[in-house]
Amino acid sequence: MANSGYQEIQVECYSGFKTDERPVAFICEGKRREIIEIINRWYEDGLDSSKPVTNYFKVKSADVGVHLLRYDSDSDSWSIRL
Repeated sequence: MANSGYQEIQVECYSGFKTDERPVAFICEGKRREIIEIINRWYEDGLDSSKPVTNYFKVKSADVGVHLLRYDSDSDSWSIRL
């Protein structure tokens, strides 16, 4: 689901209480980037059955800084804000 300034990426997740609970690393531009900190997290929608729950994670990676990751539960896809 790449649109409005987002690019689809692959994400490795920690699964604890629930599946894909939080991201631990992502692959962008062919390079694996480890997440060293989740700065903030929030979600949108979900109250209206016509809109999917979208989870957002503001993360810090070890090598290139702060990124905004988005998870779309309907399409089971991750993207990164460019």
